[in-house]
Amino acid sequence: MESSFAIIAEPNRRAILSLLASSERSVGEIERQLRMPQTSVSKHLRVLREAGFVESRVEAQRRVYRIRPEPLMEVDAWLAPFRRFWTAHVDALERHLDRMGQAPGKGKNP
Repeated sequence: MESSFAIIAEPNRRAILSLLASSERSVGEIERQLRMPQTSVSKHLRVLREAGFVESRVEAQRRVYRIRPEPLMEVDAWLAPFRRFWTAHVDALERHLDRMGQAPGKGKNP
């Protein structure tokens, strides 16, 4: 079985996960949103389903997919020790922007 990182490394799978992050979607909705052929969407959904990233249910004549958070939580937990590398940079940028907003002459119309 592929690792979680190998599965989400594929750009189309990430795009599908991004769509599903906001709401459940049918295969047809995913096809239209991503402008991908049905066979490609189905292939990627199968990989995501087998890896546990998504689950589906049958609703009338269509299959509806949604995210399963557990595999993403595993990825998040792995990334946790590395957050300090970018958190410090984001905090520094925020301080810099705050200083720029307080500089004399800022906020006044010329």
